[in-house]
Amino acid sequence: MRVRKWIALATVAYIVYGLFIYSYLFLMGDSSVPDSVKGTSADPHTFMTSHELVISESYSNIRHLLYFMTIPLDWYVFFLLLISGFSRKLADWSLAAARFQFLSQLVYVFILSLLTMLVTLPFKWISYQLSLHYGVSAQSTASWLKDQTLDFWIQYPLLVLCTVVFFWLIQKRRKLWWLYAWCLTVPVTLFLFFIQPVVIDPLYNDFYPLKDQALEKKILTLAEKAHIPADHVYEVNMSEKTNTMNAYVTGIGENKRIVLWDTTLQKLKDREILFIMAHEMGHYVMKHVYIGLAGYLVLSLAGLFAIDRLYFYLYQRGAALFRLKGPYDVATLPLLLVIVSMLSFAASPFTNAVSRHQERAADEYAVNLTKDGEAGVTSFQKLAKSGLSQVNPPLLVKIFRYGHPTMMERIIDMEKAAKKEETSKKQ
Repeated sequence: MRVRKWIALATVAYIVYGLFIYSYLFLMGDSSVPDSVKGTSADPHTFMTSHELVISESYSNIRHLLYFMTIPLDWYVFFLLLISGFSRKLADWSLAAARFQFLSQLVYVFILSLLTMLVTLPFKWISYQLSLHYGVSAQSTASWLKDQTLDFWIQYPLLVLCTVVFFWLIQKRRKLWWLYAWCLTVPVTLFLFFIQPVVIDPLYNDFYPLKDQALEKKILTLAEKAHIPADHVYEVNMSEKTNTMNAYVTGIGENKRIVLWDTTLQKLKDREILFIMAHEMGHYVMKHVYIGLAGYLVLSLAGLFAIDRLYFYLYQRGAALFRLKGPYDVATLPLLLVIVSMLSFAASPFTNAVSRHQERAADEYAVNLTKDGEAGVTSFQKLAKSGLSQVNPPLLVKIFRYGHPTMMERIIDMEKAAKKEETSKKQ
């Protein structure tokens, strides 16, 4: 009866949460444009058709709903695995099948990963079909399934590594396991950052030097003006998957890359592309990649300390109920994953705020470098149209989902910069 009660409470909590999120997004959340913005270049009515306005609102809200429903779904599933005793049974079966503890952990993590993937796959499928329906995605089903498979086989060995190492440290270094774990994550994180542009990213898409030599020359001239050593700008074939646009800086050291999506090249004019590139150069000049990496490592240290406190507290409270045999029992992995996921979600408003600050600084740098705020205005308008983005999303969406300033904020900033340029030219 006690187990059924907990399952019923968890189910009701998830449903109530879902109703709240739905009500907030579709009934209470305010995504309207303030009166002070109406009629300006930041007002979507000035650069979107009435049809685009309607579908962008609908598309964005459904996407937000899927996001907010998927995250606690993992928590709900992990809790059910613990409270039902399934995690205990799976751990015992894995040990019986593999005989050795290390191999049994590999089996357990594989089945757990497969199970959670299957549970969340319908939400991902709905999101994919939604993007196709609204013309945002251009990806074939085969390509989408390939990406999901790649996700699984990249995440699985990382989760296995973390599981094996963390539980071994908990067993051998009970009091300071979190500090030892952090020391080990530092070189692994640096390694992953280093190999991502040349090993991981190419698994999903084709990368090659920018084909447009004339445009590349303009970009490299801009890079020279910014005192950035650069030989190539990379282009990635994203038009087979999406109709949206993007550009980014990735990697560290010799593997650092500035990357343009081919959709960006197709839909933006040269001066707009130069502005986008100047924005990415701003990230490089202000060392945002390294600052972000350092910030991640500091945050992960604090996170591991918090995990240590929460994990052992919850373990002691629920060991008997969850039928756990010890704090380093692999059957406790769902409990550890719930804590990690909840802490990550709780930290997202802070990390997003830092990211928005960096993006705003990069926008300002791009204006100063190109002296073309008008290109910034039109670039952001086109980005909003291609992605069917809400120009002014509801507050909770901005806090938990936006690592960039809203399009309304960015366009307003660019419009001010453009007017300032025009004034300075007349003087």
